[in-house]
Amino acid sequence: MKPVLTANDVRAYYRLVGDKEVRAVDGIDFELQDGEVVGLAGESGCGKSTLAAVLALTATSPLYVKSGEIWMGDKDVLKMNKDAVRKDIRGRYVSVVPQGAMNALNPTVRIKKLAFDILRAHDPNIRFKEAVRQTGERLESVSLPTMVLDAYPHQLSGGMKQRTVIALSTLLNPKILICDEPTSALDVSSQKVVIQMLMKLLREEVIRSIIFVTHELPLLRHFTNRIGVMYAGKMVEIGAMENIIFHPQHPYSSALMDSMLVPEDRMRDKELTGIPGVPPDLKNPPEGCRFHPRCPHAMDICRDKEPPMEAMAERSVACWLLQKQAGNL
Repeated sequence: MKPVLTANDVRAYYRLVGDKEVRAVDGIDFELQDGEVVGLAGESGCGKSTLAAVLALTATSPLYVKSGEIWMGDKDVLKMNKDAVRKDIRGRYVSVVPQGAMNALNPTVRIKKLAFDILRAHDPNIRFKEAVRQTGERLESVSLPTMVLDAYPHQLSGGMKQRTVIALSTLLNPKILICDEPTSALDVSSQKVVIQMLMKLLREEVIRSIIFVTHELPLLRHFTNRIGVMYAGKMVEIGAMENIIFHPQHPYSSALMDSMLVPEDRMRDKELTGIPGVPPDLKNPPEGCRFHPRCPHAMDICRDKEPPMEAMAERSVACWLLQKQAGNL
């Protein structure tokens, strides 16, 4: 089956004053299959939200895509002009639930007017009445009353705002929905509602696939097919959800899991440990493996040469230690 999204060697940097750049996404290869839910996890500053913005085609200055390919269907969208991307891709093929989604709504505009503006941007001939009808149906599908149409954002609770943003983001039935930490500001009950709602939209084929960005790796246990772990702008491990949660192979993935509480019977007794040191400065990242200054297993080659991403047993991992254990060094 052909992936709905393929990213090849994508590099996206932030321009700084002078000739400095922050290498926030630095050589990412990534695929998303039809019907798949993939989680992206890692510490704050690892590049996952930047990657989400790049894949959602919402990157704005000072962030820019330096190189690479992003294929959606049979189109490399990075080679398309802005008008074509806005008309045919953004909103229709890929849409995004932004980080801080509860603050993403214009406080001076009623929900129905905001929905009309969204739909009219893609169909200039749509009537206001038809836009309101379509939006009302989508609100009902995410368990919100149609009275929300007449509300201003400040009249909605946090959970209602979140669901409203998701409803607006899926008005055009995009194939891919990219959710950038959509549950980070919610309590546990509201988190569960949001995840159940996303799964309902997936089952009903309102959306076809999901990329779910979070720093709460254990949260991904309940609904993802695969998990990608990012560190310092790099993908260090990606594989089946059960493997990453319960049997991480990259030292960073393992350290990340050891620093988090996981509400699973087989992991309740584990001892929590922090990750020593701090993430590197991406204006001047370390040579070799970017995790080596914090890694307890670092070898000389880790300090000198960047490890390639290698496939192994239902996952891919970028780590020299595993290469050595496999007898490839």
